[in-house]
Amino acid sequence: MAQVDWRLEGEWLKNCNCAFGCPCDFNAPPTHGECWGMLGMRITQGHYESTRLDGLLFAVVVQFPGPLHEGNGQAQPIIDERASPEQREALFEIMSGKHSAEGTLFHIFSIIVNKMHDPIFAPVSFEFDEEARTARLSIPEVLETEVVPIRNPVTDKPHRIQVVMPEGFEHIKGEVASATIKSNGAIAFTTQGSHSTLAHVVQTPEGVEA
Repeated sequence: MAQVDWRLEGEWLKNCNCAFGCPCDFNAPPTHGECWGMLGMRITQGHYESTRLDGLLFAVVVQFPGPLHEGNGQAQPIIDERASPEQREALFEIMSGKHSAEGTLFHIFSIIVNKMHDPIFAPVSFEFDEEARTARLSIPEVLETEVVPIRNPVTDKPHRIQVVMPEGFEHIKGEVASATIKSNGAIAFTTQGSHSTLAHVVQTPEGVEA
């Protein structure tokens, strides 16, 4: 598979409708049978060939009728409106999976999604604190999601848990938290007190480095 020189490093947010722990990370079926969720990233440092991507944000809203490995998914990308035409094209090229090795995140995504909705270009507000397990991503009239720590059901104190996947293709280590999601785009749904993972990631054509 042809590959080009690209790299994305930054803050990674994965929120979905599953129970805390996201069964997909364990190759198990989604908690409620179907998967409804979103991925978001603020790129702290990144490039596609000579096109710099530093500071840009993107998100993807997804829906799968069953376990992700069975495919038949749909997705809608959302790109920071500040991105230039060249930066938009660079992000679409990376997300296409055409420039990633087999078995890596974007390559897998290209296989399991068979319906891609038209992209949205909009202002994106993003707050992220991995250590505190808090985050917020806001795209007016399109997507609102907020993350807070899981609370102990007896003491109501913040509960901390990490997931570590040495051979993960999305991230290596992530903080697990609680999410609310309200999506109003082509894939519309809401969740309350569902799964969230916050992580620092580095993605390359050869796969995840962090």
